[in-house]
Amino acid sequence: MAVGYGFDIGRSGRGVGVGKASRGKRERSRDKAGQWTASGAARTAQRLRARSLECLTGNPWVQMMLASNMNNVISELRGVLLHSDLSDVAGDPAGLERDAAMSMTLGKQGFRPPWPRAPQEAAAWQIRQIGKLLRQAEVFVISPAAHAAVMAAAATLEPADLSTLDRDRDIIVPTGLLVLPEPVVIVNRTGSLSDTAAFGWQFVTQHQILPTAQYAGVRVTTLMDRDGPVQPAEWRLAVSQARAAGTPLPPLVPDGMYGMRGDACLAEESTETMADLSERHRRLQKALTQASQWRSEPVPEIGEWGGGRVEDPYDDFTGRYMFAFWRLISQGITAAEQPQALSGPRAAVGRLHGSEPYDPEVRVIRLAAPSPRTTDTPGEKKARVYHHRWPVRMHKVRQWYPSRQEHRVIWRGPYIKGPADGPLMVGEKAYLVDS
Repeated sequence: MAVGYGFDIGRSGRGVGVGKASRGKRERSRDKAGQWTASGAARTAQRLRARSLECLTGNPWVQMMLASNMNNVISELRGVLLHSDLSDVAGDPAGLERDAAMSMTLGKQGFRPPWPRAPQEAAAWQIRQIGKLLRQAEVFVISPAAHAAVMAAAATLEPADLSTLDRDRDIIVPTGLLVLPEPVVIVNRTGSLSDTAAFGWQFVTQHQILPTAQYAGVRVTTLMDRDGPVQPAEWRLAVSQARAAGTPLPPLVPDGMYGMRGDACLAEESTETMADLSERHRRLQKALTQASQWRSEPVPEIGEWGGGRVEDPYDDFTGRYMFAFWRLISQGITAAEQPQALSGPRAAVGRLHGSEPYDPEVRVIRLAAPSPRTTDTPGEKKARVYHHRWPVRMHKVRQWYPSRQEHRVIWRGPYIKGPADGPLMVGEKAYLVDS
C-alpha cells in the first residue's frame, strides 16, 4: 500500500455528530426546468455566502461536527497505516503513524506542523480557514447546462489524473466559491448522504513528512445545504436546537476538506504509472472503508428528490468535479460573464427583501458555443454538424512549440465536445457489426 499517496479527506454527511436516523420525505428543492437565471443565482450565492459567514464564527455545533469528523478520519487512517508498509519506510510504524495520518489529512489541507493535540483544535483551525474563504473568495455560479457538462467530464477521470493539476495554469483565481444550481446528493463511504451545494477553494502550501517536503496545493472545502433534500429526523432536531440556542447552523454547512496537489507532479508520468497510482489510491480507500464499517449505515431513501445520487466509494468525487470545472474554464470551453444588474421595480423589490440586486464580482459560468469544425477532406466546404455533446477524456498529446523548435508532452481534456444546446451523451461505447 502506498503511504504517502491518497486524496484524503473526510466527509461527514448528514448524521455525524448527531447520530443515525431515518430520512423523512421532503419536497425537492432543486430548480425546475427553465427557472434558473444568472441574476437570481448570483443574488442567492451572495446571500448564502454572507449568511453562512455570519453564522459560522464561534458556532459550537459546526465545531462539534468537524471535530467528530476529524477524530474519525485520523483514527481510521492510523489504524490502516499500522497494517501498511509504513515500517518499510520508517522502521517504527507505531511511533510514526500519527504524524503520517496528520500529514495525509491536515498537512494536505495546508496546516503547518506541529500538529494539533486534539480534534477540537483541528476543527477550530478549519473553521478559521473557512471563514477566510467566505470573506475573500470570488463567487462563481454555474448554469445547469455547464454543471451537467462538468459532472459528465468528472466521471471520465481517474484518481491519478488529479495530480496533473497545475494550479497556476488551470485555476483562474486563487480563492473561489462555486455555488451549484442544485445540490448534488453524494453517497459517502459509510452510507451517509451529503447534499453538496457549494465548493470553495484556496491556494495553500502542503506539508508532508514522507518525505519531508512542501508542495503547492489547493484546499477544497465542501459545503452542504442545511435545508436541502437530505433531512434525517435528528438533523432537523439539531437545526432547530441550534436555532433555539441562538447559534443557528449556516445555510452552507461545512462538510469536509480536501487537499489536492497543484504542482503538476504527475503530468509527465507514463500511462502505466498513472494506472498503478490510481489502483493504489483505490486500495487505500477500500482499506479506509473497511476501517469505518463500525459507523456505516444503510443508504436511506430521501423522498421525492429527483436529482439522482453520486456513489463516492473512493472519496474522490470532490477532486474530480473541481478538476473538471477548473480545466473546462481554463481551456476556454466555457464562457464567464457577469449577470445583468437589476433596475427599476425589480431592484426595489430586491432591496425591500434585504437582497442585493447583483454583485459585479459574481461570475456566471456558461457553456460556450464551440466554433464549427470543417471536415478534413481537401476542397470540401461542408461543416461537420454535431447533434449532441459528449465528454472527452484526458489524453496526452505531443504539442509542437515553434519558439523552442521541439515537441513537448502536454495533457488535454477533459472537455465537452459538441453544440452547447445539444443533449449530453454519457455512457459506454458500443460498436455495431453489420453485414
